[in-house]
Amino acid sequence: MATVPGRGYFVQALPLFIIDILGTLAAFLIAAWSTNTSELVIETHHFGWHLALLAAVNVIVFALFRMYNNMWRYASVDDAGRIILATLVGSLVGDILGALVFGNRLPFRVYICEWAILFVIVAMARFLIRINAGKRSWSFLGVQETGLPRTLIVGAGESGSLVVNRMLAGSDDIPGCPICFVDDDSAKVGRRIHGIPVDGTCDDIPHVCERRGIEQIVVAVPAATRKEKKRIFDLCIESGCKVLTVPDRIKDTPADQLGRAVLRDVEVPDLLAREEVMLDAALVGDYLNGKTVLVTGGGGSIGSELARQLLPAKPAKIVLFDIYENTVYELYHEISGKAREAGIQVVTEIGSITHMPALREVFERHRPHVIFHAAAHKHVPLMEFNPREAIENNVFGTQNVVDMADEFGCSHFILISTDKAVNPTNVMGATKRMCEMIIQKKAEESNTVFAAVRFGNVLGSHGSVIPLFKRQLKEGGPLTVTHQDITRYFMTIPEASRLVITAGALAEGGEIFVLDMGEPVRIYDLAENLIRLSGLTVGEDIEIKVTGLRPGEKLYEELSMGDEPTKPTANGSITVICGVRPEVQTVNERLDLLAGALSEDVPQLKQKLAEAVPTYHPQNNA
Repeated sequence: MATVPGRGYFVQALPLFIIDILGTLAAFLIAAWSTNTSELVIETHHFGWHLALLAAVNVIVFALFRMYNNMWRYASVDDAGRIILATLVGSLVGDILGALVFGNRLPFRVYICEWAILFVIVAMARFLIRINAGKRSWSFLGVQETGLPRTLIVGAGESGSLVVNRMLAGSDDIPGCPICFVDDDSAKVGRRIHGIPVDGTCDDIPHVCERRGIEQIVVAVPAATRKEKKRIFDLCIESGCKVLTVPDRIKDTPADQLGRAVLRDVEVPDLLAREEVMLDAALVGDYLNGKTVLVTGGGGSIGSELARQLLPAKPAKIVLFDIYENTVYELYHEISGKAREAGIQVVTEIGSITHMPALREVFERHRPHVIFHAAAHKHVPLMEFNPREAIENNVFGTQNVVDMADEFGCSHFILISTDKAVNPTNVMGATKRMCEMIIQKKAEESNTVFAAVRFGNVLGSHGSVIPLFKRQLKEGGPLTVTHQDITRYFMTIPEASRLVITAGALAEGGEIFVLDMGEPVRIYDLAENLIRLSGLTVGEDIEIKVTGLRPGEKLYEELSMGDEPTKPTANGSITVICGVRPEVQTVNERLDLLAGALSEDVPQLKQKLAEAVPTYHPQNNA
């Protein structure tokens, strides 16, 4: 269905309508006078009607050429070509219609001259809009308007050119006053783009910022590798300026859609040198294609991203199961359109994994083939004071889903585990280690492929440190760190989800897969970098406060225990643990021990959990 222009369209187009009508009349009269045919033209019987016809024809032709709904503040060479063609077509059609309606033609040289004059008038009217819009950042004398930050653009390529073009046009999406470029291509150094000089290479960023009085840096190198970007961001941090970047998707965006590209803050994933892991479609194979996939905890950080990443694998149905309806509702409306286009059915189910009647009903209704089990209580400090809830949900909730998967003959069950399950010092980690033992035990008894995937902190997940730092930064600080030397492994939510899906294809039963998390990152360094990327100074503008380790928190995390040797898999980013698997009877006895201890108080319950999970060493903090 065609879009009906709104009132705003006519309000903005009306001045151009009037200019084009008056321009047509002026161009015709000037053309008649300059070609010495004014008396002949004016004395024709239908002179007034002839002019009206020409004006009407031009307005109609211009509308067909979209001359009234174009964003002229972003006018380009292509738009100049459109003006030439529209005015030429309008003049030719006007000439032909004039001859047909009034029975006579005006001298051809009048039309030639009239077209040239009309083109100048129409073009000037539209390009003055662009010039006027650009006056917000620059005047004709090149003087910067107050309030716009002096900006260095990193990358003198197509994206950098776009950034400067939009700044000069006064775009609200890309505000700033472009001062200079830097680019690692030494052949570009000393040249100019849109009149803006390329002042040096990326290594010169700190020096250029100091010499030019730069206040803001825009990194416009979307095609650069993660390692190259980290090097650039490190140099930007050294400068002390606020740092922004263009979205990565800009490199795949058609040229005619680039006008609305919005700058974004640099995120912590941008600072990770390790390249982001992509989904290995060939390795995933057929275990998901055309199947029904159940995602427990489907509204959570990992569960929701799993649902997004499942779409390219073309399952027949994705069932989102969660106790919290709000996030599931939002996710459903986010992905349902794309899923429908791909022929994938998306279904939401609300319930708890601890409630067997609800769980059984979901299995009976949908008969899932593959299960990704992401439902869990994961917040370490909260679970330290609520161990009963952690055990009931994480351990026995997992046992419920495992039993259903076995009973209904599912092909795969993939548990989302954590590095906190390795030599745990907290309740959450201990319950996750118990979950790993449950799936290893069940793998010995069932035809279903049971496996676990173990990884570290996920950037941006609910309750993680990065959203906390951002909120504290917005509030003016301080940023709180529990220990100056505390480190964590980090991975982005999308790549963690992709690797979970890939691990499912590698699983044969009973494995614990470990994802390559790169090198551990010091949390204090993250806090410092986030402050500096905002153009602020640590200790002056924003403080970093060390608060002390929280209950159950370790100074560093591990991805495997000392007696758990690992071996590589077909995917270089995933290894598999080759340790001794627990005996079935032993796991059953440990589950019975925990079930009998649920009525105990917190210290006693932790002690029983330590008996069930021998590697768990509870801290005396509750």
